[in-house]
Amino acid sequence: MVSDTKPAQPDPAGDEQVTALARRVSVSWEQGWRRLTRIWRRSLQFRVVVSTMLLGILVIGLIGTYLYTAIANGLEEDRVQRAELQALSLTNRAQVLVDAYQAREGDTQAQLAQDLVNALAQPAGDESVSVIFIKSLNNTVSMTLSSLALGVGSEVVTPALRESVSAAPERQATQLIQIQLDGEQVPAIVIGSQIDVPAAGPYDLYFVSPMYQEQATLRLIRTSLLLGGLALTFLIGAVAWLIARQAVTPIRRAASVAQRLEKGDLGERMPVKGEDDLARLANAFNSMADSLQTQIRQLEGLSRVQQRFVSDVSHELRTPLTTVRMAADLIHDSRHEFTPAVSRSAELLHGELDRFEELLADLLEISRFDAGAAALDSEPADLRTIVERVVQDSIPLANRRGSTVIVDMTDHEVEAEVDPRRVQRILRNLVVNAIEHGEGRPVRVTMAANDTAVAVVVEDQGVGLRPGEAGLVFNRFWRADPARARHSGGTGLGLAIALEDARLHQGWLQAWGAPGEGARFRLTLPRRQDLPIGTSPLPLAPSQEAEV
Repeated sequence: MVSDTKPAQPDPAGDEQVTALARRVSVSWEQGWRRLTRIWRRSLQFRVVVSTMLLGILVIGLIGTYLYTAIANGLEEDRVQRAELQALSLTNRAQVLVDAYQAREGDTQAQLAQDLVNALAQPAGDESVSVIFIKSLNNTVSMTLSSLALGVGSEVVTPALRESVSAAPERQATQLIQIQLDGEQVPAIVIGSQIDVPAAGPYDLYFVSPMYQEQATLRLIRTSLLLGGLALTFLIGAVAWLIARQAVTPIRRAASVAQRLEKGDLGERMPVKGEDDLARLANAFNSMADSLQTQIRQLEGLSRVQQRFVSDVSHELRTPLTTVRMAADLIHDSRHEFTPAVSRSAELLHGELDRFEELLADLLEISRFDAGAAALDSEPADLRTIVERVVQDSIPLANRRGSTVIVDMTDHEVEAEVDPRRVQRILRNLVVNAIEHGEGRPVRVTMAANDTAVAVVVEDQGVGLRPGEAGLVFNRFWRADPARARHSGGTGLGLAIALEDARLHQGWLQAWGAPGEGARFRLTLPRRQDLPIGTSPLPLAPSQEAEV
C-alpha cells in the first residue's frame, strides 16, 4: 500500500507569531531595564536600599557559607570519631570470635566467614554499619575463606584503602567516599582493619557507615540558612528604606522648596524640626533663602530704576532730538551752499543723528525686554519671503563693501508661526554684521526646515571669532575689536535684541567662529509655537551634524 502523505511544510504564520512574540518580549525587557535605570538615576532612596540589600546578601552569603562549612566539618569529624571507635570495638570483638571459633565443636572453617559477618552485623532494620570481609593483600596462605559483604557491595572498598590496611595492619585506615544507596548518593565512612584468622592468615574487615543523619541535618541547616538569609536581607532592605526615607525626605522637601523659589515664590521656606543635622541643614537653607530674597529684591529695585531711567531718558530725548533732526535736515539739504568744511560737517551731523535715533530705538526696545513688556505678534508666514526681503535690502551695503550675498534655500514654501517684523530684524542684524565683518568676501545665507523647526544660517569668511567669543557676541555693546570702526553705523545692541527676539519665539540664536575661518550664526525657530524644537535642520559648525 502506497501512502500519499506529503511532508510537513513550514508554517509562515507560526514563524511570524514566534518572531512577533520574541520582539514583544525584547521590547518589554528593554523598557523594563530603561525604567529601572531611570529609577536608579533619579532615586537616592532606591539606590541606598538596593545597595544595602546587595551588600547584605554578600555579607550574609559569606557568613552563611562559613557557618555551613564549619558545621559540616564538625559533624563530619564527630561522625568519623564515633565510627572509628565503633569499628575498633567491632574489630576486637571479631578477633575474639575468630580466636574462639576452633574451640567449638562441630564448626568448620568454611562457616567462619558467614558466622563472623552475622555476628558483627547490626540488628535487623539498622543499616548504620555494613560489614565487608575480604582476604588481605599481604595474605600468602593457600587456604582461602569466602569473601562476604553485608549491606553494601565489596566494590566500595578502593584499592588505595586496601593497600593502606595491608601496609599498617596494626592501625585503622579511614576513607570518606560517596556510595549509591536506594538510588541516592550518600556520603559514607569506610574504616578498614586487619584480623588474624588461624590457619587462614590475615583478613581485612571493612565497616561502612553511611551518613544519612548528618546529610539530613546539613540539608536542614542549609535550608534554614537560606530562608533565614533571605528573610534577613528583606529586613535589612526594610530598615535601609526607613533610614533612607528619614534622610531623603528633607532633601526632597528642600528640592521642592528650591523649585518653588526658582519659579519666583521667594517666601517659601523649609520646616525646621528638632536640633539634629537635618534641622541645621533646614536652618542654613532658610538663611540662604532669606539672603537671596533680600538680594533679589535689591537687584529688582535697581533693575526697575535702571529700566525706568533708560525708558525715561529715551523718551525725553525724543523731543529735543526731533527738533535737532528738523534743523539738521534743513542744514543737510542746504549743504551745497556752504563751504566744503561746513558741508562736510552737515553730512557728519546727519549721519550721527541717524545713528543716534537708531540707538534710542534700540534702547527703548531693550527696556521693553527688560521690563517683560515685549509681546509676540505671531502669524503664519513664509520664511523664504522674509529672507529674500532682508537680502534685497542688504545688497547696497554689500556692494559698498565689495561683497556678494549667496542664498541657498528650498523652492518649496517654508511656513512657520512667527512675528515677521522681529524675524526680519534678527536676519537683518545677522546679514549686516556678516557683510561688515566679511572682509569683502562672499556671505552665504542658508535655510532649511524639518518637521518641528526652521533654521537660517548666515556665514561669512572674515576674521572669525577667537575661542570664547561666541558666547560674548550677544552681550550689549560688546565688540571683538574696540579699535575697529563701525562703517554701517551699528549701535552695539543689534545682536542682543536679536537674541531676545529669538527667545521670544522660543527659538535659538547661536554663534560659531574660528580665527581665519569666518563666523556662522544660526537662527532656529519652531514651526508652531505649541511645538518645541526637536532638532535644528542645520549644523552650527561646518563639521557638525544638526544638533538637538
